[in-house]
This record gives sequence, C-alpha cells and structure tokens, in this order.
Amino acid sequence: MAAAAAEPAIPALAVTTSGDGQQTWSLSLQLLLLMTVLSVLPAALIMMTSFTRIVVVLAILRQALGTTTTPSNQILLGLALFLTLFVMTPVIDRVRDEALSPYLENKVGFTEALQRAESPVRRFMLSQTRETDLALFAELAGAEAIESAEQVPFRVLMPAFVTSELKTAFQIGFLMFLPFLVIDLVVASVLMSMGMMMLSPLVISFPFKLLLFVLVDGWALVVGTLASSFYGP
Repeated sequence: MAAAAAEPAIPALAVTTSGDGQQTWSLSLQLLLLMTVLSVLPAALIMMTSFTRIVVVLAILRQALGTTTTPSNQILLGLALFLTLFVMTPVIDRVRDEALSPYLENKVGFTEALQRAESPVRRFMLSQTRETDLALFAELAGAEAIESAEQVPFRVLMPAFVTSELKTAFQIGFLMFLPFLVIDLVVASVLMSMGMMMLSPLVISFPFKLLLFVLVDGWALVVGTLASSFYGP
C-alpha cells in the first residue's frame, strides 16, 4: 500500500524532446489545448473566415425586404454558416493536406503543424484585406515597415481583415438596397398623389418587393454574388 502510494503519478503536463529535436506533448496537454481551441472557435469563425461578410449582407437584405423577423435569426445564421463552409472549403482542404494529415501521421510535430495551418488561413485573409486597412492598423500597432505579406503579424492582420469585410459587406448591402428603395419611393409618391396619407407605404410596397425578389431569383443571386465576391466568378 505504501509502495503504491509512493509511486509517481502519470504526469498531466509533459513535453518530451526526441532525438531530432521535435517535441511531443502528452495526451493530457493535447486535450487541454483542444478544449482551449474549442472555446475560442466561435470567435475564430467570425474573425478569420467569410462569416462576417455573409451574415451582414443577409441581415441587410432582410431589412431591405422589410421582413423584420423572416427569415428568422436562426435561419440566417444557419445559411451564413453553411455558405462559410462552402467558401472556406479550399482553405480547409489545404490545412488538412499541409498540416492536419502530416500531424496525424506523425510526420511533423504539433508546433510545425500549427505553422503549416496558419499559412493557408493567412493567404485567404490577406487576399480579402485592403492595403489601406493593413497600413492603418500597422500604424496604430507601431509595427515596423512591412516588406512582404509573410511579415504581417496576426495582431495587425485580424482587425484589418474584419474591417475590410465590414466595408465590403456594406457595399454589397447598399447595392442590394437600391432597387427596394426605389420601390418604396415610387409607392410613397403614388400614395401621396392620391391623397392617401394615412396608409403606410410599407404595406403596399412589401408585396411588390417580394414579387421583384422572386422574379429575379433573389436568393440564388445573393448567394452567388457572395460566393463570387471571395474567389471571383
């Protein structure tokens, strides 16, 4: 009993260095890191993928149509999530081929796998980020002169990427809002000319906006525009 109690317990946090210099982390430490990653996954989904642009455009579309609760928030978030998976599939495939598969096959260590996984995500974010936004946050962060895209630190790239995504989303939303705004103006002018001041123009313009949206196959047009805005037609 005493001998068993004196035996050292299995270390929960252990890092073993192999002969070639690579470090292997214990299973407990890997599980701890996995739980940490899962806790910040929602923030990473919003900050580092196409989710922000898609969900903002869909929200503006709902506002332009005049349907305040239809589609519901759950439907919009679900649609935005699956569109994000569709848009990010090339990036996910590169992360799997360059980082995840070699790590699971014990060809690379955990640190090198993280570095390999960072590269495809960084390329995607840089391709969607405006240079003016990068220059702004580099100046705010006091970063030195950045000569290449690989030298852009993540603390500069992430806020610049989100700012660029919001700008692009509002630009797309503005273009979508214009035809519905024209319908509202026409209906309001007709009602005023007829002296029907007590009737809300939104009640009359709503079915016309729905009719226009259905006739132009609006959902396919919006979804196609969002997808092509990332990788081109």
